[in-house]
Amino acid sequence: MKKTLIIAKWEYIEKIRTKTFIISMFVTPAILLLFTLAPTWFNRHEEESTKAYGIIDTSGIYFNQLRNNLEKIKLNDEQPKYIIINLFDKKVKLNELKKSADLDVIKNRLQGYLLILNGGTDKIKINFRSKGSGSFDDLGKFEEVFNRVKNKIQLENAGVDTSIISSISKYVDISPIKIEENGKESKADFLTLFFSSFIFIMLLMMMVLSTGGMLVRSLLEEKSNRLIEILVSSCSKKELLAGKVIALSGLGFTQILIWFILGLVTARTALVPMEVFDNVLPMLGFFILGYVFYVSIFVGIGSIVSTDQEAQQMTSYISIILILPTIFAVSAIQNPGSTLIKVLSYIPFTSASIMMLRLKIETIPPGELLTIVLIMLVSIYLTITFSSKLFKIGILSYGKRPSVKELIRWIREK
Repeated sequence: MKKTLIIAKWEYIEKIRTKTFIISMFVTPAILLLFTLAPTWFNRHEEESTKAYGIIDTSGIYFNQLRNNLEKIKLNDEQPKYIIINLFDKKVKLNELKKSADLDVIKNRLQGYLLILNGGTDKIKINFRSKGSGSFDDLGKFEEVFNRVKNKIQLENAGVDTSIISSISKYVDISPIKIEENGKESKADFLTLFFSSFIFIMLLMMMVLSTGGMLVRSLLEEKSNRLIEILVSSCSKKELLAGKVIALSGLGFTQILIWFILGLVTARTALVPMEVFDNVLPMLGFFILGYVFYVSIFVGIGSIVSTDQEAQQMTSYISIILILPTIFAVSAIQNPGSTLIKVLSYIPFTSASIMMLRLKIETIPPGELLTIVLIMLVSIYLTITFSSKLFKIGILSYGKRPSVKELIRWIREK
């Protein structure tokens, strides 16, 4: 045990002092925050300025009410969000109007314009013309306002009382509420749920790849300069393996601690909502289980590869498996009780990530939770057992990478 701790201490100090580890410690969460918060910041920043849009209404029915309704929408500083310009002229042909309006858009005199054709009929058609696809927020506002105006005009033409029109035109928001078995209620905001669970998955993926890659490179270097032979002559292979796993786990837990502190700091500054930390302890439990599971796999990989190319090829396969849960993130948030999500919860390779998603969304029965934890613990034990067998033979193997048959034979050996 003494030799194991010496190896672990040496490995830990050597790795934690590297520039790569120090940079990844702070750059990884910074990148995640940048990609999750930057789009929101830019969207808010864009809203600070008023935008000019045009309308070509060939029927002349909708323009006035559209302009009145759209110009009532305000920015945070109470300035109008939109300035609406009438681009229609009865004396000018439609093609000429479009050419002129297109030129205004290209010259940045307009953000874009609405082209309303066949107004007042069942064949009405609206195009939004701009240099890009247009802002989703702006398009949503235009659709909402136009449909409200169109319905109001149709009801007025049918002789419906104006008070009834104003009542049925009121828009009612639906607020999603998450309910739990203990009667607790909380707001189930999709973006908050997605952000708070997705960031844990991304942190797990980046941490596994960075520290796991560090272990593989370390083993390759020790094999190439024959340092591994000196180490094995001074201690047993079991002690060497245990020391490296403890050191790597220590690096991982150091990262978790620092990231947790950074998360609390950013939450206090309102950069990250406090809802992110709901169910954080069980999520951290699965985070650690997932990390240890993948670390044990990296131990086996690092012992059988002999070149950087082989190492990159093998770690790329693990990267694909780690990315897989992100594909199901939206599906898991919207329908956590689906058969696919439940099946993925029991598969060790995806269990940690999927469970971190589910813990944010629903209350998982204790029996199911315990079963999944036991599966993860058994999987970790088996993976470490297989990796240790590969490690004992692989660290002293040079040249060609062993075949699948050889690997199976190594695992079967006592």
